[in-house]
Amino acid sequence: MGHLLYGSPPTQLEIDDRVLAHLQVVITGKLRRNESFTLTIPADATTGTGRRTLWVHCTIPIQFSYFGSRMPAINVAWIDVLTRAANSGQGLYPLDEPDPAVVDAPSAA
Repeated sequence: MGHLLYGSPPTQLEIDDRVLAHLQVVITGKLRRNESFTLTIPADATTGTGRRTLWVHCTIPIQFSYFGSRMPAINVAWIDVLTRAANSGQGLYPLDEPDPAVVDAPSAA
């Protein structure tokens, strides 16, 4: 399990390395274009149920920390689905990984 560290002092969110790698691609793409958005992550099992939503903005420090040393293979269909979610009013949140063979991934809205 990796960690997304956000803000100062940093809020630490535990996220699976594979999911985190895909979120990183989408988040850095949005921030490069100076696009702010929300990121919603399910609450850590130790804190109960629910979710945590962050406002992601290019002026707020963000760090991606991975448990494993290898970068997971990137599923382009998953990036597309996550990007559509990030561009929607609902914001970015971890969605199930689609089959990488899917040419036209379903809308995240």
